[in-house]
Amino acid sequence: MLYRYVTDAAGKPVKKAIVWTKNEHGIDLGKIDPDARRIITVLRQYGFAAYIVGGAVRDLLIHKTPKDFDLVTDAPPPRIKRLFYNARVIGKRFRLVHVIFGKKIFEVSTFRSTAEGTVGNNFGTIHEDVMRRDFTLNALYYDPVNEYIVDYVGGVQDIRSRKINPVIPLPAIFVEDPVRMVRAVKYAAATGFSLPFFLRRQIKTDSALLGTISPSRITEELVKILNSGYSAKIVKAAFDLRLYPHLQPAAAEMCRTSGEFRQAYMRRLALMDAAAAGISGPVPAASPLPPSPAGYGEKLGAFIHDYVLTLRDWEDEKKRGAPYSDLYAFTWAQCRRFVLPMNPQRSELEYAVRYVLAGLGIVGKTAKKRRTHRGGGRQTPESRSQ
Repeated sequence: MLYRYVTDAAGKPVKKAIVWTKNEHGIDLGKIDPDARRIITVLRQYGFAAYIVGGAVRDLLIHKTPKDFDLVTDAPPPRIKRLFYNARVIGKRFRLVHVIFGKKIFEVSTFRSTAEGTVGNNFGTIHEDVMRRDFTLNALYYDPVNEYIVDYVGGVQDIRSRKINPVIPLPAIFVEDPVRMVRAVKYAAATGFSLPFFLRRQIKTDSALLGTISPSRITEELVKILNSGYSAKIVKAAFDLRLYPHLQPAAAEMCRTSGEFRQAYMRRLALMDAAAAGISGPVPAASPLPPSPAGYGEKLGAFIHDYVLTLRDWEDEKKRGAPYSDLYAFTWAQCRRFVLPMNPQRSELEYAVRYVLAGLGIVGKTAKKRRTHRGGGRQTPESRSQ
């Protein structure tokens, strides 16, 4: 085991981080995207530090193949862009670089400072950058060129102990960014690691802070939950830790007042997870529709399915021959309110409604665009689904 040192004000060396070598961490280079390695190699060739960071390192340590690779460096964004013809600089407050290889996008960020707290937007050093990472299992820096991990916070040992521990002090971690509570729950569900009692207690105490988060960030987290393959575990933990009423208040209230609804709601999510994992058994049927534009419309249907069942006597509606466009418009409007504050793409919610109705045997065409006598027109919610 090696150590990384820095010098203090008196010029004396101070042990700062553990450096885990290849034989100690056991990461398989074959699980690392070659384009991620290529980016790091180029940055190194031009004299910059560069690492894989965050969830990818965690996944590699628990022998999973990462879906995404986030990279971090001491190179400023304009310099990164000059090194890669296929790069673009994004962001306003804190600028990042996306390096694009075909359909793959690698996010390359410059080390951040803690001068403005853990959500600041100034460039800094690796020693500062690590202290603004949320949890120790996400605060590891891996160099695939030399094959070592730089560990400032005991993250490797926490992963081996299957624990989720915060990097940022408890009084500040969720106050500075309440979404970190949702992430803690997601990490626990995805890894099977435990949330320590003190962390669970703090999440319960601070759960109401989620009410200050913008709908766009809530939507982003809920879409990640839908796509995670662990949605049932995450939602159950979110209920237990008092988070779900702030993520899906209407669904949480129905689950609170009706044990039957809650059981059906959770079962629907579990079946969706099983289908995503390829587990045989009573999983949802294949979609009768082509894939949705953003790819999560069918999964969004799991959020609204059992709510839709409560809206009408659907067998009676079929017998009456009610116009499909009327049934669709009514259901869409109700579901739009039901998923608030989530604000999914309109096309995805429209797809989810049509998917659920199709599963109930209610199919048809939505209304055509309405035109004014001037030749202009406006679209109703149902007509925009075409």
